Amino acid sequence: MYMTVEQALSVYPLSEAKLIAGEAGKRRIVKSVNVMDAPDITDWIKEGEMLFTTAYLIKDEPEDAEALLYKLNQCGSAGLGIKLGRFWTEIPANLVRKANELGFPLIQLPYQFTFSDQMNGLFRDEMKRSTGAMQDVMGKQVRLMRFALRAEPIGSLFDSVAEVIGHPLAVVGSRGQMMHNDSGVPDEQLLAKRPWPIHAQWMKTPGWQAYRIPLMRQERCTGFALFFSPQPFLSAMEEGLYSQAAELIAHHTNLRLEDYFAISVQKDFAQLVKRCLKHGLPLVTLQSYAERWEIELLRQPYRAVLTDLPAAPVPKQRLEQIEGLKDAFLSHARIQELQGIHVALEEGLLTIVPDEEGGAEERIHSAFGAFFADWQRGGREPQSIVSSRKRQGEQLFEAFDECCRARKLAVDWELSGAIIAYESLDLALVFEQVSEKRMKTFCDRWLGALLEKEPDYAQEMLRTLETYLECDGQLGETAKRLFIHRNTATYRIEKLSELLQVDFKKMNDLMRLKLAFTFRKRLERQ
Repeated sequence: MYMTVEQALSVYPLSEAKLIAGEAGKRRIVKSVNVMDAPDITDWIKEGEMLFTTAYLIKDEPEDAEALLYKLNQCGSAGLGIKLGRFWTEIPANLVRKANELGFPLIQLPYQFTFSDQMNGLFRDEMKRSTGAMQDVMGKQVRLMRFALRAEPIGSLFDSVAEVIGHPLAVVGSRGQMMHNDSGVPDEQLLAKRPWPIHAQWMKTPGWQAYRIPLMRQERCTGFALFFSPQPFLSAMEEGLYSQAAELIAHHTNLRLEDYFAISVQKDFAQLVKRCLKHGLPLVTLQSYAERWEIELLRQPYRAVLTDLPAAPVPKQRLEQIEGLKDAFLSHARIQELQGIHVALEEGLLTIVPDEEGGAEERIHSAFGAFFADWQRGGREPQSIVSSRKRQGEQLFEAFDECCRARKLAVDWELSGAIIAYESLDLALVFEQVSEKRMKTFCDRWLGALLEKEPDYAQEMLRTLETYLECDGQLGETAKRLFIHRNTATYRIEKLSELLQVDFKKMNDLMRLKLAFTFRKRLERQ
């Protein structure tokens, strides 16, 4: 049995009784009902037990009655019902005064009904309420099962669970993020006493109460669900229902909640990185936010990656392109595995990737390569520049500058490749200081004999030579790219060797020819 004294007094025939003292205790929980027939009853009383008596044991000693009332209150008794007419015609004033002082319910029982009549009435009502509650809980469990089979947005899921439970709901993340709260209680009040122990527990204040259940993912707590029930107690069925609802929330949101929190924090942190790089936010402020949000990115080695798209004719359209690229990054599984921060800038999309163990460059090439293979937007493909490895947060500006300079070199020198490492542009950085006149002289020296030939022949042989160099001297791959027979490719390379007086087996000659084509592209562009 679980009902309050007030609820018990509404059940016939106990409804004919009268609460004459201890009004403050009418919300005490009645767990059982017993008849007081022994003088040492306080040695056997249970918490929540309501006692019925004819006052036979205390009829001659009013002071003993006060002491009994005090002991019953100490034992957690729900109340005392006294049947008048046989030994007392009225309840003594000192007993009424003591009950009011203790806030202990003192009930005058109706004479015309036996104790068994009143106890049976309570048990029948409890059975009726328990059956109804069981049917209600089973109905709610069925509805929760239906939600469990559906994939809903997080917000809709919370609303649906609260609707089924029938009480307001709040959901708090593992870091104290309030993800849902329809209770009307301010967030700061709900979170005032965090951190919480990781077990189910009541939260009670004068203004509200909630049953708090941890959301578990394996052995780790990823948040809490707070059910705002107005009931002073929960039956085992109701506790089971709340636990089932918490498991449902955990099951559907654990995989998404932390991602949601992470994306939310990353979004805010990305804005701070942008303010730091472009608008003068002190780096120490950025680092303090990183520490507060438990972002380890700038406290361990990292690399920066700048990904750019073909320039849009209107700045607004370019910004939309960059934001679209960012969304594509966030939704791509291989890019997600890098656990990077993505910052949309005018220069492109800057991604900062942790590189604690030194293998990030290879992982970046693999993940970005997979992304570009899936990219289907038409037009020129995006191109990513990877900075050198940085060990300190203070090198963020240096990493960004490397990406920007390398990006400019890649455009100026028309460097092909979807992913270019900053370290691979060392020669380009050196050649940036070479004058156009010297570039032309170098090209004429190594390609002049071919350029003097008939234009169509020269063009075809130049294309063959450039492809051969791009394929690192592999004849089979060269023939495949040019759609010619391998023997044809071999013949052309032999002719080129004779014409240009170079030995394609010598690294120095290959490097000079490669450099000549690099200069030639730069001159043609200018």
